[in-house]
Amino acid sequence: MAQDTPLVIGIAGGSGSGKTTVAQEILQRVGPDRIAYIQHDSYYKDLTGLPPTQRAEVNFDHPNSLETELLISHIEQLKQCHSIEVPIYDFSTHSRTERSFKVNPRGVIIVEGILIFVDAVLRSLFDVKLFVDTDPDVRLIRRLQRDITERGRTVESVIHQYQSTVRPMHLEFVEPSKRYADVIIPEGGFNRAAMDMVVARIESLLS
Repeated sequence: MAQDTPLVIGIAGGSGSGKTTVAQEILQRVGPDRIAYIQHDSYYKDLTGLPPTQRAEVNFDHPNSLETELLISHIEQLKQCHSIEVPIYDFSTHSRTERSFKVNPRGVIIVEGILIFVDAVLRSLFDVKLFVDTDPDVRLIRRLQRDITERGRTVESVIHQYQSTVRPMHLEFVEPSKRYADVIIPEGGFNRAAMDMVVARIESLLS
């Protein structure tokens, strides 16, 4: 790689698989000052025009629920050494806020999301593709804990969403996208041997 070309890393995997843990592990070990970190979750389409009851019924695990074109544009801007304004999404109301946060270009760009390997154009932007592979029961428990604690959901609503959209979409889109991964990481950031290998590879590419 040319030294002035950012290294773009995609981290995919099912909901609750530990993608964020892997991303944070890379951030800490490679250095947060060297990494621009963005999440596909920030790019959910704005549903402000829909009544709250209809917003809750949207299939958020389908690729069409995300503004992937904007994410692609943002990655390309970062690669051209331009800063971007990442939208801030409110998961409690299923709407995009009027606020955003600035991400500056860095030598490494990490993109995280369950569906980032599904879109061929987005997938082509990644120099390294990681897939975090975690057992379904563990992922469900983590999703329950996260959605109740961080997103104000009830146990019943989380389970209903999991059965109606999360699991079917995982089987239709997320699991098949695993074949595009360069590295599959069982148990995510807690897999020390895998993380050592990934970080060493990143450092090698950067040097």
